[in-house]
Amino acid sequence: MTQQQQPRIGIVIGSTREGRFGEKPAHWIHEVAKQRTDLAFELIDMRDHALPFFNEPMSPAWAPAKNEAAQRWADKLATTDGLIVVTPEYNHGPSAVLKNAFDYAYKEFVRKPIGFVGYGGVGAARAVEQLRLVAVELQMAPVRNAVHIGMVEFMGIWQQGKRFEDFPHLAQAANGLLDDMAWWAGVLKTAREAT
Repeated sequence: MTQQQQPRIGIVIGSTREGRFGEKPAHWIHEVAKQRTDLAFELIDMRDHALPFFNEPMSPAWAPAKNEAAQRWADKLATTDGLIVVTPEYNHGPSAVLKNAFDYAYKEFVRKPIGFVGYGGVGAARAVEQLRLVAVELQMAPVRNAVHIGMVEFMGIWQQGKRFEDFPHLAQAANGLLDDMAWWAGVLKTAREAT
């Protein structure tokens, strides 16, 4: 498969906070992913897409967004064949900036796979679960496997000088996630191109 034929997967850093942890797992999953030859990857930082709170006259399901930042966000999503979202968990849910970004596009998400790398108290399991529900409404295909960076790993990496390699179960989870993404991205890209 040539690089041009490979499904392109965007790895979204889903937090814009100063001092955020999200860059660490995003760069780590990107490095793990780059070892593969069946997918191409790109980091997408929500800091580069400063979207205002959703305030469009219609849902992007029915009409394109009028906001220029939202149009640039949709254009970026259109270049992907799937997403891996790196998400924190704030108050048992995803970050507001991430949910807002989901609200600002529609057709650019449809019939693409989505996977998750979550971090926080319970590995962002509750945030990931909520994002799976949103993704289904956007006609995405959430994959089963995810990476959940729990509090022990999170604190070890963030504050105790540990590395992702110190937690081999995270690499195992990452490979399961990437295997899922490869299968679904290939199948759905073929189906989208055929219709």
